[in-house]
Amino acid sequence: MRTLSIALLAVVATSTGCTTGSSAKARADRPDATVPDGTSPMRDAGHLGDAAPTPTDAGAATPRTYTNPVFAGDFADPFILRVGETFYAYATNNASKNVQAAVSTDLASWTELADALPALPAWAKANASLTWAPSVLARGSRYVLYYTARSTASGFQCIGRAMADRPEGPFVDESDAPLICQVAGEQAMCGSIDPSPFVDDDGNAFLLWKSDENAEPCRADARLWSQKLAADGLRLEGLPSALLRRDKTWEQPLIEGPSMAKHDGKYYLFYSANWWESPNYAVGYATCSGPVGPCEKQSLDAPLVASRDGALGPGGQEFFTDTSGTLWMAYHGWSSPIVGYSNGGARALRIDPISFAGGVPTLAGPTTTPQVIRATKGS
Repeated sequence: MRTLSIALLAVVATSTGCTTGSSAKARADRPDATVPDGTSPMRDAGHLGDAAPTPTDAGAATPRTYTNPVFAGDFADPFILRVGETFYAYATNNASKNVQAAVSTDLASWTELADALPALPAWAKANASLTWAPSVLARGSRYVLYYTARSTASGFQCIGRAMADRPEGPFVDESDAPLICQVAGEQAMCGSIDPSPFVDDDGNAFLLWKSDENAEPCRADARLWSQKLAADGLRLEGLPSALLRRDKTWEQPLIEGPSMAKHDGKYYLFYSANWWESPNYAVGYATCSGPVGPCEKQSLDAPLVASRDGALGPGGQEFFTDTSGTLWMAYHGWSSPIVGYSNGGARALRIDPISFAGGVPTLAGPTTTPQVIRATKGS
């Protein structure tokens, strides 16, 4: 069995503290969406093998299964956090919530929760359906929510952070300015979106994100960034490092949604690319020498994860472990044959195990038929 150390934001709560085992947006009612031409507390080491879960032996109890999508409504840019034996999922806004949330104890069935971020801070435009790609980092006994919202001062999307005492929220952001907002000077990049935290083996936390340079005012190639977080997760330290730029044919017109994992001492940067409202949207990856790079793309001529069977345009990927140590990828995808909000489509929550063989990540999916779940309790 090989050892996998990942930035998963999967948290195992104990009576004496916490130890741990772990984007495209809701543009359904976004009137100003760009078009293609202008467009865990600490995450810790999990232990898993290189094979996807397999059915139990003949004669054994009937194995539990899941079927994608596991949450059929629109639940774009999903992020899953494990707290003990409970899984919390967060997603981009819908018509009535800034940050959608759901909870599960078995990964197969999910219950919708209240808005995790019921009020936006003073710097953000309210009631705009522009709150995208949330992610959560546990820090001590509290939780930090990172999210994207429209800055009223700049008119661009920027990244904020909010705090809560419970993983389901409500999260509160009392800041008077965004955490990250690349809109001026040398950082004039038409805003910042898709925050994703990563915690290395030594406990140091980093935040990854995308500069929104494919937006109409910039008309440039989007980039992915990383920067070290302060111990409380509320501030950044040092300077941002550029990790990747959109430069491959299959990625056109953009890359976005970065997320990082670590396996056998190697850092893997995953990202979504192509047009979000298209069956060509897909997931690629790069290998990096550290959380702030440098990184080298591995998905050169084709993506790592693409449309398959009834799951179209997979993307917005994030990673988490169950209590057995199995690594999963949470992602969204349209359900065939409907792609696009104007056609009545929805980007639903999907999950599948991911493994590494010979240093190459392999997703056991996208799947649309019943799949066996390895035991997730009693670890």
